[in-house]
Amino acid sequence: MLPEEKVLDHGVLRIMFYSLDSYACIVAHISISVPSEHNRFSHLRTVEFMGTDRPWLNLYGNRVRPVAPFGSFSSKPYVDPALIHRCLPDELLFEVFARMRPYTLGRAACVCRKWRYTVRNPILWQNVCLKIWQSYGAEANYIIVRSLYNGSWRKMWVQRPRIRNDGLYVSRNTYIRTGVAEWKVTNPVHVVCYYRYLRFFPSGKFLYKISSQKVKEVAKCMNHASKAECVFRGDYKLTEDQVEAALLYPGMRLTVLTMRLRLRGTTMGANNRLDLLRLVTTGVNENEVNSHVDGVLGLVEGWEEDETHDPDVPAISHRRGLTPFVFVPFEEADTSVLNLPVDKMDYFVPG
Repeated sequence: MLPEEKVLDHGVLRIMFYSLDSYACIVAHISISVPSEHNRFSHLRTVEFMGTDRPWLNLYGNRVRPVAPFGSFSSKPYVDPALIHRCLPDELLFEVFARMRPYTLGRAACVCRKWRYTVRNPILWQNVCLKIWQSYGAEANYIIVRSLYNGSWRKMWVQRPRIRNDGLYVSRNTYIRTGVAEWKVTNPVHVVCYYRYLRFFPSGKFLYKISSQKVKEVAKCMNHASKAECVFRGDYKLTEDQVEAALLYPGMRLTVLTMRLRLRGTTMGANNRLDLLRLVTTGVNENEVNSHVDGVLGLVEGWEEDETHDPDVPAISHRRGLTPFVFVPFEEADTSVLNLPVDKMDYFVPG
């Protein structure tokens, strides 16, 4: 057999095969030549700035080794090289996290491993859950977390439906109204925009306001100490993902507004949408209000949808203005798209 020869880009590879009856012999000869222009950057190896140390990276824990998770019995000493961790003891770091809101804790867990392990401390999430579901009582919450969430308070916080208290639920409603014709030539049409606002508190109370004002203006007055006009107070109850709410309109004729809402979220644990399933106004007797001690929600509990206790105020089930509520945190009240005027956003899809 004749030898076979192949020519490469930077060298010659000659492989010769010889075939015999009893054995085979392979001889390979490789020769590679590197062009001189490929070595022109070799002098950079001695340049000093190529190995410059960057000490500020230690401040952000870029080189922090994984630490033992919470509850570990490891006694091996370890010195944390991150400057922020050397200046901030673990006890003080825990106290800082204990004063954060739950959604801020989630952002802090993305900083580094040590913060993630610290945020997973069950005491932090236990305090949060007992506060947000305080109307159920501590004993009932302990039973729920053991039976449904395997004793994990953080899992309970993420998966259990809850009403958010760090912002407003806003429903933006629009409708078209015909204007006054001028000289029988033009027929103007107006797009009217108004909002429904809800703010819930862990104690089972909520604030309700219906207004044409934007979110950034209403967010300042939706609190217990506010004396703003047309801000009404009521009671609510959360059962799984269903919210029952009721409030009393003061005036010459007492009117009760009852709402049934369904809580959902665009992602797991968001709880940022409220679907308005029912909105009913009905009359109530003044003697019933004065004698009932369980609040407005307990007063109308068990009533039919068309039931009224005042013949002058009929029961009305409203079919308009039932746009779902969108949650807006207080820190985003000034920048929310719900502040846009009608000429820039005539209709809003909550999703």
